[in-house]
Amino acid sequence: MLYWALLFLVVAIVAAVFGFGGIAAGAASIAKILFFVFLVLFIVSLIAGGIRRPSV
Repeated sequence: MLYWALLFLVVAIVAAVFGFGGIAAGAASIAKILFFVFLVLFIVSLIAGGIRRPSV
């Protein structure tokens, strides 16, 4: 998990170096898409984890 955090930190720094122009705007739009994709995957994994757990 720390690896991914450092990787996204590097990506954010690179986007900051290029400024808030076209490249940064493209990265921001990709980040928005990825945010919603991972949010859906998180919710699906929560639901699947709740279904798969045996009730006590």
